Parts: sequence; structure tokens; C-alpha cells
Amino acid sequence: MTWVFWALLSALFAAATALLAKVGVSGVDSNLATAIRTTVILVFTWGIAISLEKHNAITEIGRRSWLFLILSGMCTGLSWLCYFRALQLGPASSVAPVDKLSVVLVILGAWLFLGEHLTPLKIGGASLITIGAIIIAFA
Repeated sequence: MTWVFWALLSALFAAATALLAKVGVSGVDSNLATAIRTTVILVFTWGIAISLEKHNAITEIGRRSWLFLILSGMCTGLSWLCYFRALQLGPASSVAPVDKLSVVLVILGAWLFLGEHLTPLKIGGASLITIGAIIIAFA
């Protein structure tokens, strides 16, 4: 199974997340809804790590990795808080495409900070994603 398989599976679950969250956040404070969702994720992912006996490797994680994983976790939390609030205020079919502008930001960030190549095809694709997200969100 390649990265494409896992990425497509991620997209499927992300779509389900948006649809389920839109229903779940109805009548619930968006911050509380995010906290509940995050608690489920915490228990679920630790359950997987423990059941696969991957939790023992925690002592082998270096300082740099800890720092960046913690920062990533903070950004994830902020993203989810904002996403749930947006879902509470707007239609899922508009919120999700705007959220997916993160793809364009990742392409730019990977080029600026990680030294990844920015090809004409990637620029074109990112432009199409941006245009598509705007059209879908505000049409």
C-alpha cells in the first residue's frame, strides 16, 4: 500500500469528519464539541499505539521531534477549534473547500521552509485548488 492509498483513505475520513461534525456541532458550543472529539481521538490513537506495542518507543524520541510534534499538535488543536466554529456558522459544503486551502499553504510552506521543488505543474494545481475552493465556497 503506497502513500496514495493512505492519502485517499485520509480524504475519505476527512470528508466523513466534516459531515458528522456538522450534525454533531448543532446546538453544542463549538469549543466543547472540539474537546469531545479530541478526547475520542486521544483515547482511540493511544489504544492503537498500545495495541501495536509502539508506545515503548516514546523514550527514543529526540528533543527536536518532541518540539515539532508539540507545535504540530497545538496547530492541529487551533485548526480544529476554528473548523468546528466555521462548521457551526456555515454550510459544510462551503467550509470544507476553504479549509482545503491548507493544501496550497502546505505547497508554499514546503517550498519556502523544506526546500521542496515548486514546479509549474504544482503552481498550476495550487492555483486551480484556490480558484475551485473560492468558487465552491461562495457560489
